[in-house]
Amino acid sequence: MTSSATTPHGPVRIETIDAIHYRLADDGWAFEQERAADIEAHWQKRVAQNPHLFNGRVLLMRQSEVTAEGAARHLAGNCFLADYKAFLAWRDFGFPDATIANVFAMAALRSADGAFLLGEMGATTASSGRIYFPAGTPDPSDIAHGMLDLEGSVLRELKEETDLGLDNVRLDPGWTVVFHEPYIACMKTIRSALSAADLIASVDAFLAKETHPELARLKPVFTASDLDADRMPDFMLAYLQHAWKQDV
Repeated sequence: MTSSATTPHGPVRIETIDAIHYRLADDGWAFEQERAADIEAHWQKRVAQNPHLFNGRVLLMRQSEVTAEGAARHLAGNCFLADYKAFLAWRDFGFPDATIANVFAMAALRSADGAFLLGEMGATTASSGRIYFPAGTPDPSDIAHGMLDLEGSVLRELKEETDLGLDNVRLDPGWTVVFHEPYIACMKTIRSALSAADLIASVDAFLAKETHPELARLKPVFTASDLDADRMPDFMLAYLQHAWKQDV
């Protein structure tokens, strides 16, 4: 997931959602087309600072809304493909197109002894030093039958960043969704039978083998005293406070 010091707009709100449905739509993005020169100039500056950046294709969202079908609540909308460099410029320019949302899934990894395990982003990433759950902006590999598979996305990101998979974690049903426009962070609770210390040791061993790991390390968060407001996005801080209230 890409997050920076750019300040999102509006208050934070949190909702419990049963299912998420985003349909792929091929309708382009005016910002990407109209500001192509600005986007390219910004990209060249960013690559000069960090040559490890890669301009792949990512998915952004429009028309996000929460709907009810009986007792079930769904988050739904349309998604479209854009260059990563356009997404990065949109973010770094202060989100000039207010019709767009950055919707992504986060692995709310929790250890057997109650810690949340967040990742500190590695030195070669666009968000070096920032701390949040394993996550990523969805990409074309997350589309199945014309629909965005956010559960598949969160499992893919967790595996890529930590080497943890369904053989050693289990997923809770549903989602806790944190809205902090233009971010919509879809938190999937993922539980491990290991302690925080054992999870950290396992992931450290994996990261040591990687040439350019996405994470520098895992950070265990047991209580509010473990929070780092300077390096954790507001939506992360809000989610953790909300989750602890649910534990009571």
